[in-house]
Amino acid sequence: MQQTTSHGVVTDSVRPPEFSRAERLRVLTMTAAGSVVIGYAGVAALLALVSSTAAHASFSTTGVLTAAAPGWLVAHHVPLRFDGGQLGLLPLLPTALVMLLVYRAAAAAADRLGLFEPLQARSVVFSIAGAHAVVGSLIAFLMGDEGPVRATPAVAFFGCAVVSGVAAVAGVAQRCGLVEVVFERVDPVARRGLRAGASALFALVAAGALVLALGLVFSWSTTASLFDQTGGTIGTGLGIWLLCLAYLPNAVVGALSYVVGSGFSIGSVVVTPLEFVGGPVPAVPLLAALPEEQAAYLPLVLVLPGVVGVLVGFSLRDAAETPRARVRAVLVAAVTVGVGALVLAAVAGGALGGGAFDPVTVPAGLLAVLAFGWVTAPGAVVAWFAGPRPPRVVEPEPEPEVVVDEADHDEEDYEDYDEEAEYDEDAEEVEEEFDEEEDDGIEDGEEFDHDLDEYDDLDEELAEDADPDLDDSDDSDPDSDGDPGPEDSDEAEDAEPEDLADKPR
Repeated sequence: MQQTTSHGVVTDSVRPPEFSRAERLRVLTMTAAGSVVIGYAGVAALLALVSSTAAHASFSTTGVLTAAAPGWLVAHHVPLRFDGGQLGLLPLLPTALVMLLVYRAAAAAADRLGLFEPLQARSVVFSIAGAHAVVGSLIAFLMGDEGPVRATPAVAFFGCAVVSGVAAVAGVAQRCGLVEVVFERVDPVARRGLRAGASALFALVAAGALVLALGLVFSWSTTASLFDQTGGTIGTGLGIWLLCLAYLPNAVVGALSYVVGSGFSIGSVVVTPLEFVGGPVPAVPLLAALPEEQAAYLPLVLVLPGVVGVLVGFSLRDAAETPRARVRAVLVAAVTVGVGALVLAAVAGGALGGGAFDPVTVPAGLLAVLAFGWVTAPGAVVAWFAGPRPPRVVEPEPEPEVVVDEADHDEEDYEDYDEEAEYDEDAEEVEEEFDEEEDDGIEDGEEFDHDLDEYDDLDEELAEDADPDLDDSDDSDPDSDGDPGPEDSDEAEDAEPEDLADKPR
């Protein structure tokens, strides 16, 4: 059957089942609590694995569950404080895994409740984000201000709410029509720009990952030696490997900043394609990809963002018919790349304990500006010239006036002239005939008046024959002056045309 959503989209689907208020509350509670419990259990299991394999670590269930609390906050990207300083450089891989867990939980709840409208997504998003925020602030409060690891309850509340809320919105966006609502308000040219921008951001991240992988391959001997320095035990090696894996997304974002040209810094060490300042770095195998000195070939990595910008322009060459509209699509793509790079750089760096390696900085503003420029400049040029151009409207040239010489008239002109003359003569003859007919009509009218006078004389003679005393009576009347009396005039007026017609003329 067809059902219409609140944003005007008609879909052919089965009507969702009706749930009572208690059933909906139960589903939402189980979803929110399940995402919190499963995430906490995953962190605890990981810590238990590391503790059980470490050489000199004591393993206990209570200790693992207690240590999992700050780990759960780290997974929600909440900074931790301790006596030596603050840990603001948080790994992105656990955060990505928690968001994936929340994404799947929100999508499953939306499918189970049969949600299909944007406003219906509020219950799922608010329940999940609220549960994570309350648990995060409660953990930060129980950790206290005198423990070895501390967290601010307010920061924990909003940090957990933002991370889980964004993931929940992504989980219900497609099912509740949020994507359609957003795209309905965007014109097709801007929509193409958004898609091209997302693809360009992914391409830049892939370029950064490629540069990082090449750096690790070229310095594999240094990477292996750093693993050997950890002691050679299984637990220690597993811990170092998990640490590198957790911070791998952070390293990719740093490589992205390096490829674009803004670079990054670790304490006093500054690494960019055009500048290198050496210094001490942590003994982490992942950092073996850093260059040891400035080389002449390092600026060649700037070709990669230029190629990405060219590809963006080439992909948008048919986004619109006019060059200006295509350039607008390129600008939308560039803004998308810039905003995405800004967010990634903001969450990839941070404080690192207040030591010699503090802070780890990825310049978010400079990265966003450079990413925007790398997409805009080559992309706009390619989109302007590679796409179709509207045809030019050529005004027709005025035809020259033809000057006709009277001496060059041919016989046809004379024939036309003779025909016009004959037509004028015929018109004059018709007018003369019409005037003669009018004159005949006037003469006929005079004859008709003459006949009527004869008819009046005949009537008088007949009247004298019928009444011979009529003349005497008229003469004897002193008031008579030869004119008919009132009665005679009335009789004459009452006479009908039919009676007059019957009488002989």
